[in-house]
Amino acid sequence: MKPLQISPETAIKLAAELKVPIEHLMHMPQHILLQKIAELATKEAAGQQADKPDQSS
Repeated sequence: MKPLQISPETAIKLAAELKVPIEHLMHMPQHILLQKIAELATKEAAGQQADKPDQSS
């Protein structure tokens, strides 16, 4: 299995968000990494919706 083809900046940001060492991230299977990125996006979207005030007046 070859390492992921992502930029160093992206690898650093993803490693920080996923709380895994960069070495683990670079050798993580692509389908697992995509699943974790999707989970992060879901959490972020839920957090943004919670921050929006209700404008149903």
